[in-house]
Amino acid sequence: MTNIESITLEVADPTAAAHFYSAAFGLDTRLRLRATAAPTTGFRGFTLSLTTSRPGNVDALINAALEAGATTLKPATKSIWGYGGTVQAPDGTVWKVATSAKKDTGPATKEFDELVLLLGVEDMAASKRFYVEHGLTVAKSFARMYVEFAADSGPVKLGLYRRRALAKDAGVTPEGTGAHRIAIGAAAGAFTDPDGYAWEPSSSPALTV
Repeated sequence: MTNIESITLEVADPTAAAHFYSAAFGLDTRLRLRATAAPTTGFRGFTLSLTTSRPGNVDALINAALEAGATTLKPATKSIWGYGGTVQAPDGTVWKVATSAKKDTGPATKEFDELVLLLGVEDMAASKRFYVEHGLTVAKSFARMYVEFAADSGPVKLGLYRRRALAKDAGVTPEGTGAHRIAIGAAAGAFTDPDGYAWEPSSSPALTV
């Protein structure tokens, strides 16, 4: 089994990004930052999600992100799945904050339960096979649209989503070119998946939020 130990976002200004993520989400060592000037335009092909226990937490996290400099992509609204919204961080990363609960059962806080990385892929069958061959275990699979892998004790959950569907869910157009500007840290070593997402040893140097 290969667990994701950390996510490294490659950003133009790591110090500014660190201030944003600390103020917005209070993220710890699960998120790391590294300077880059690699060109990128449009949708980078992935989203990060924070799942919470109640709608009030969704609002608290989104409001904190907006106050720290994020922009709204999808305002928080109710749906058949629960309640959630999407914002874009100043560094360009797309974040979804959501809950399956439809009512608050306690006071709102900025606490969240899971950090989820969704990778947009072009060929679901090929990407699913690639990750299974690299030691990941499928927890859920819905036709050729979505795959979720078991996280065990890892701090980050991984899922695969069709790229166009993921962009629609995030509230952005699917077009994009250049670097993904993300690296996935794990103990499995360095490799690159069929869609160009880079994995690297979790001990690789980066600035931790």
